[in-house]
Amino acid sequence: MKRRSLLAAAGAGALAPLARPAAVRAQSATTLRFTPQQDVVTLDPVTTTAYATRNHGYMVFDTLYGMDGSFQATPQMVNGHRVEDDGKRWDLELREGLRFHDGEKVLARDCVASLRRWARRDPFGAVLMDATDELSAPDDRTIRFRLKRPFPLLPIALGKASVPVCAMMPERLANTDPFRQVPEMVGSGPFRFKADERVAGSQNVYTKFEGYVPRGGGGTPSWTAGPKVVHFDRVEWRVMPDPSTATSALVAGEQDWQEYAYHDQLELLRRARNVRVRVLDPTGFVGMMQVNHLQPPFDNPAIRRALWGAIDQTSTMQALVGPQETGLYHVPLGFFCPNTPMASDSGLAPLAGPRDMAKARAALREAGYRGEPVVLMVPSTSTGSSIMGTVAADTLKRAGMNVEVYAVEFNAMLQRRNRKGPVSEGGWSAFITNWAGTDWLNPAVHIALRGAGEAGYAGWAGIPRIEALRGEWFAAADTAAQAAICRDIQLEAMREVPYYPLGQYIQPTAHRANLTGLNDGFATFWNVRRA
Repeated sequence: MKRRSLLAAAGAGALAPLARPAAVRAQSATTLRFTPQQDVVTLDPVTTTAYATRNHGYMVFDTLYGMDGSFQATPQMVNGHRVEDDGKRWDLELREGLRFHDGEKVLARDCVASLRRWARRDPFGAVLMDATDELSAPDDRTIRFRLKRPFPLLPIALGKASVPVCAMMPERLANTDPFRQVPEMVGSGPFRFKADERVAGSQNVYTKFEGYVPRGGGGTPSWTAGPKVVHFDRVEWRVMPDPSTATSALVAGEQDWQEYAYHDQLELLRRARNVRVRVLDPTGFVGMMQVNHLQPPFDNPAIRRALWGAIDQTSTMQALVGPQETGLYHVPLGFFCPNTPMASDSGLAPLAGPRDMAKARAALREAGYRGEPVVLMVPSTSTGSSIMGTVAADTLKRAGMNVEVYAVEFNAMLQRRNRKGPVSEGGWSAFITNWAGTDWLNPAVHIALRGAGEAGYAGWAGIPRIEALRGEWFAAADTAAQAAICRDIQLEAMREVPYYPLGQYIQPTAHRANLTGLNDGFATFWNVRRA
């Protein structure tokens, strides 16, 4: 499958302007019109791993630390920290002048409550809290960690750009059950959320928070690090029904910024006057097919291993980005984001070379596959995942598997994903999804690369060796030791197959040429201005 045919919408009508009044089409110097890749379904950034919610969360909420383009933590809401008692006491000092959107001062006890709530949803946070004897607020500006053992990764745990967001909120909201959404969006970030202008499935609006105090001391904005200076009074997120409509709106000047410049629209966007296409995030997205370890056929490790011979990462990525866009995908993809410190080629030989489907079918029969039904869930509302799902379904069928595709809206897929029973009772066998490359940086943030069984990520892989190696990674002395452990984790993952990596693709963005100051990383809205 060399080129997708699913999104043929880039036809003759793709550049036609939307039928809107001239007053609406007119550019406003103080309003930024943004097209997100999908609507924000869940507003609470602690309770979900959805990237639309993450982007929303960084507008409304601030974090104690940020992450720069080198994946290092830098102070954001804090001036810095002081470490004593051989690394077992950390005092974090909040900056002066921090206020929530309701006018109240940001106090250390707000942050303590926020940290506790976040840590119950975030695996990295859970490890930090396991190493913590006491988390307290000895005064209004000091957050104190008393640790059982040194934890040098504490700043990056609190400032990582991976999901879920370590968002600081008022104590009254942070006391909300972490498995329920907070009842209102009150943060201390650079934008206010306009709940009264929200139109579910269509529009979200944010206005500049005049009380926000950007971090001082200079520095270059990068990812979520550095000073956050807001130049627009208002940001409007408008959801478009399809990529063609989004492209038309951008080319016509009715929108300023399109989060995803979809790959089959790139030629049109590159030709358009006053539009720029660029890559903000070199880590891109990493695709995967998660399998259910509790039910046949993927409860059988021999079957999981046998399928390696059928997985074709190159065809999957070329179907998604097009064969001519060789610079926009990377294969082979292992279990960590390519070109980052923990990535390696260890154990990836089964993914190399031509695919031999006859050999794969024979290997599956020998491993014990007997025609059991395979329900493959594909999120139809995610362009990238939908394309990868089409290739995956074709791959499984050609490998001799009895495949039923369940293509459904993303959130409906998530509801079925929680079921652990057999497919005959509404369960599932595999699903397609993608992650930001930053979510595969290391074992601390990689939610899917676990072996915790039913206590872990959907798919519920029970791989004790991976869990043991993950524990060793946190205790490693330096980056070289961490990288060696990650090579061992990857070798174990190739043997036990928690999921199948499908390749890394780079996702460009597109914007009007008069926009400047876009930060590297995912879509953030501070420092952006109209020239």
